[in-house]
Amino acid sequence: MIEVSLLAIIISFVALAYAGYLSFRVMKINPGNEKMKEISNAIKEGAMAYMARQYKTIAVFALIIFLVLLKLFETPIALGFLLGAVLSGLSGYIGMSISVRANSRTAETAKKGLKEALDVAFQGGSVTGMAVVGLALLAVSTFFYFYPNPGMLVGLGFGASLISLFARVGGGIYTKAADVGADLVGKIEAGIPEDDPRNPATIADNVGDNVGDCAGMGADLYETYVVTLLAAMLLGIIPSVSAGFNQAVEYPLMLGCVAIIASILGTFFVKLGKSENIMMALYKGLIAAGIFSAVGFYAVTYYTKNPIDLFLAAIVGLVVTLLINVITEYYTSTKYRPVKKIAEASNTGAGTNLITGLAMGLESTLLPVLVICGGIIAAYMLAGIYGVAIAAVAMLSLTGVVIALDSYGPITDNAGGIAEMAGLDKKVRNITDALDAVGNTTKAVTKGYAIGSAALAALALFAAFSHEITALTGTPVSFLLTNPAVLVGLFIGALLPFIFSSLCMTAVGSSAHEIVIEVRRQFKEIKGLMEGKAKPEYGKCVDIVTKAALRNMILPAVLAIAAPLLVGLLLGIKALGGLLMGVILSGLMMALFMSNTGAAWDNAKKLIEKGSGKGSEAHKAAVVGDTVGDPFKDTAGPALNALIKVMNTFAIVFAPVLVAYGFNLF
Repeated sequence: MIEVSLLAIIISFVALAYAGYLSFRVMKINPGNEKMKEISNAIKEGAMAYMARQYKTIAVFALIIFLVLLKLFETPIALGFLLGAVLSGLSGYIGMSISVRANSRTAETAKKGLKEALDVAFQGGSVTGMAVVGLALLAVSTFFYFYPNPGMLVGLGFGASLISLFARVGGGIYTKAADVGADLVGKIEAGIPEDDPRNPATIADNVGDNVGDCAGMGADLYETYVVTLLAAMLLGIIPSVSAGFNQAVEYPLMLGCVAIIASILGTFFVKLGKSENIMMALYKGLIAAGIFSAVGFYAVTYYTKNPIDLFLAAIVGLVVTLLINVITEYYTSTKYRPVKKIAEASNTGAGTNLITGLAMGLESTLLPVLVICGGIIAAYMLAGIYGVAIAAVAMLSLTGVVIALDSYGPITDNAGGIAEMAGLDKKVRNITDALDAVGNTTKAVTKGYAIGSAALAALALFAAFSHEITALTGTPVSFLLTNPAVLVGLFIGALLPFIFSSLCMTAVGSSAHEIVIEVRRQFKEIKGLMEGKAKPEYGKCVDIVTKAALRNMILPAVLAIAAPLLVGLLLGIKALGGLLMGVILSGLMMALFMSNTGAAWDNAKKLIEKGSGKGSEAHKAAVVGDTVGDPFKDTAGPALNALIKVMNTFAIVFAPVLVAYGFNLF
């Protein structure tokens, strides 16, 4: 019988080989005329330059932490951190490098029709999806093969989480500073279309789509995948948790193998039907992957002679994923009440647009939280806390297809920009606009998925932290609200997502301010620019947002590490437990609210563009709402996922130090 970790390594290479095959297919497609290639190359060069500078900055912090871990803990912990960090960066880099090449090819293929353009965009997105799940499973299975003790994997999870946080915050600041700056001057002040080649910030805006969504989301879900597998495997080694289950440590890895095969098969079902419903075509792949996963999960459960309750816990995870996707689409798609209501409110100005958007965003937290709560209760009743971890792992079975849906968004967004800047036929722009409108919803659905899976993963991580503390102290640990230390920790933890979000929003605001000044300067000083007779200085805006993103991503990352360290040392382990609970609860609500609100504002603007059109008073009001929503949905909101998991993995890694040297307040 082949060893489970070795089988997982083989399956991970299958995913990477499939990503390579898809990449080869995309690259064979004609990238378009010289003008299209020139624009695409400018986007690619800007994205690659930013990523190179970002990774150089991150490498300094990663090296320092590696040396600290090497000094304090066993070598495998430090090596795991390094491996997790490197593969996290690589997963984002691979996804972005193909997306900046698929954009012009999608625009060129749009000349043939909607079906052909959809195929190219989804294949480009699938490269990211398969690369992420392949690298994530490879990291966990390879490390477990050489160090068959889940306790040694915590460094791997910490490395993945930390790099994800940097990528999410840095990429989010970059993309939204450029987008907000371009919109404020281009759309509102100058009254020119989105992606107009006269706008000096348009190349930076298109670069941002890739470094924010492709690279950022790739690193985010790579980290979620690694951390969720880690949490389930950590719980599997605890006798009181895994009693009654066979191969409790290896079982999550087996589910990971099934998930990759299911995701690969799911991609073949993304086909446009006669109705030309793009969203339904994409959902076919998601549904197919879910069905294949369910069949595979049953086979694994039967093979390992585990109780049927464990399989049912996995099904709970699939159901939670489906429900969160449906709820997120309802609150962010142009088809339904929330977005229509925001669009209607725009008729009376920006103020009512903002009020209604905030109201819909606040409302959008209700159903996902109820679904997550129901999922936790159902999984726990079936298989205890281990069942909750398995439900979270089951949610990851759709990761490959979900990331493909997310990366599809920036590819189609860029394709529309290239079509506009290259002056392609209006029919081409209509096709790319149709693809892009769906892309906004797929990106929102992906963020909802990431937030939901993060909630279950964080709960499993917190359980692993509790058991780690019990093992270190030799006495059962409890986190009762009657203990002042726990209560203080809870308040601080609930506060942190607000401070973290403030840092991210402030960074976007100040960076966008610089872009606005630069774009205004170029409109004023470059003669013939507005008449289309002169070329803007695109590089100036790219340089501004690059420097701003790198400068401002550091403090939020420091906060994520410093907070649990200081609370654990100064207030004790029980306060740290309260901190982790607080950041999970508050972070989940904030992430849902910000991501859904921003996406709803964005699609309300697009709905108005289809109706009363660009330039109307309602459209100007909607642009304001979209501008506020940009850092909500693409910077602060999704980065909260990484914040939650960085703090939890940090607490597990440094638990021995905090127990030994922390001051117990109560």
